[in-house]
Amino acid sequence: MANTNVAKKAEAKLPALSLDMMESDAHSGLENIQQDDLATPRLKILMQLSPELEELENAKAGMIFNTVSNELYDGSKGIRVLPCAYQRQYVEWADRGQGSGAPINVYDASSDILTKTTRDENNKDRLENGNYVETCGNHYVLLVGENGDSTPALITMKATQLKKSRKWNSMLLNLKINGKNGLFTPPSYSHFYRLKTSKEGNDKGSWYGWEIGREEQLGDANLYSIAKTFAES
Repeated sequence: MANTNVAKKAEAKLPALSLDMMESDAHSGLENIQQDDLATPRLKILMQLSPELEELENAKAGMIFNTVSNELYDGSKGIRVLPCAYQRQYVEWADRGQGSGAPINVYDASSDILTKTTRDENNKDRLENGNYVETCGNHYVLLVGENGDSTPALITMKATQLKKSRKWNSMLLNLKINGKNGLFTPPSYSHFYRLKTSKEGNDKGSWYGWEIGREEQLGDANLYSIAKTFAES
């Protein structure tokens, strides 16, 4: 009899967990997580010397890499994004092989740090201490998959890509829509943009850069709300 009772207890099924139970506890345990507590993926172009080419299977120069998910995107097909915010920064670096490899200082757009630099023979803005300062255009975007799923991400454009950053900003500011009160400039996340990569170069070498094109106007109200919330954050 004892063995039979044990067997019956073992056969007893645990109560099923319903979707309604999870939905009623939505966001439980996540109350204290703010935007600053999240890892924002960086989307970057892989170059010929990028370490990811050795670390990741199928990685090739010219692909777009997601630093959080480790996903690779075909540069010729590109990625679809909604631009949500822009920030210019000045980042102070030590030369490669010196220091920890991390930025020495990060200055905001109002800084006068560039007035304290001198342009060297390699077109780097050098400080008196020997470090150099890079001007960075940070584009905060929603990366939108073909199925409509979205995730926040950051694209930093610097050096040869600064002109692409400025071009993109001009595209955003120059876009006009005819509303009930006439023409107006819509929010940056009103339209999808396609970012591809292509090979560029000069007499000093070659690299891959961004190609930016505008696609269709956003029509999904839920996605619009997500983009607006990210922009405000």
